Amino acid sequence: MRSPVLVVDDERDLRVTYERLLRRHGYRVVHADSRYEGIAVVEAEPLSLVVVDLKLHDGSGLDVVRAARSATVPVPALVLAHVPSLGNRDLAAHAGAAGFLAKPCSASDFLAGVREILGSSNGPSGVSSR
Repeated sequence: MRSPVLVVDDERDLRVTYERLLRRHGYRVVHADSRYEGIAVVEAEPLSLVVVDLKLHDGSGLDVVRAARSATVPVPALVLAHVPSLGNRDLAAHAGAAGFLAKPCSASDFLAGVREILGSSNGPSGVSSR
C-alpha cells in the first residue's frame, strides 16, 4: 500500500476539501495546519506526496517542501498558491517542488497534478503547472 499524502494548509475549508477529494480517489491522507506540524509529519513518517500551501500562518510552505526533499527517502511536493506568479513558481521550483497550482483550483486540475507527480517514475524533474 502506498504511503499517505500529507496535506498542509492553514485554511481549514480548503484542507478538508483536498483531503476528501484525495480519499474519494483512493489515497490515504494525513494533514497538518501549519509549517511546524507539516515538517514534524515529514520527519516522522514515510509519505508519497506533500501538498502544501505556499504561505502558512507560521511561515513558508517552502520550508515543508525543503524538509520533504531532504528526507531520508525524498518526498515530492505539490505547492498551492493564491498568487500564481512566475516568481512564486520559481521559488517553489528552487525549493524542489515537483508541481505548482493556483488556488483555489478545480478538482480535476488538483487530481491531475497529484497523479502527474505520483505517476512519475523517478521523482520530479522540474515544476509542472496548470
